[in-house]
Amino acid sequence: MTEEQKPVFTIEKIYVRDLSLEVPHAPGIFREGGAPQVHVELKTQHARVEEGMYDASVTVTVTAKVNEKVMFIVEVEQAGIFRIRHVPEKEMGQVLGIGCANILFPYVRETVSDAVTRGGFPTVMLNPVNFEALYHQQQQQTTPDSAATIH
Repeated sequence: MTEEQKPVFTIEKIYVRDLSLEVPHAPGIFREGGAPQVHVELKTQHARVEEGMYDASVTVTVTAKVNEKVMFIVEVEQAGIFRIRHVPEKEMGQVLGIGCANILFPYVRETVSDAVTRGGFPTVMLNPVNFEALYHQQQQQTTPDSAATIH
């Protein structure tokens, strides 16, 4: 394998593509008692930007309710631009859907936690995600470039 043919993987940029926090029942919701029910949705996507450059993203939507009232909804789409060259096409889906998602997840986790805290609520700590299992589930249900959602 020549120097030009060795696989290349570099992070060009990590950024927040979309961030929203809604507190529809403020300020009354802060007076509600009881433990909130938290629902988390996760979606991964990726697309080729140009030859050897790819954009991958992890979107997380967290909805918290107490007494059937929405406390907050936070949605974060964390994205990254990755330079990937000399990787066999059959392995590219795994690199993007597993490798890039694993790199992006700590950033999305921190952004969700920060947004919820700034909204006046206790910190939400997202549990680790097995992106390999999610990727294989997605492959059984959809095409490689479409989104998968888990609950």
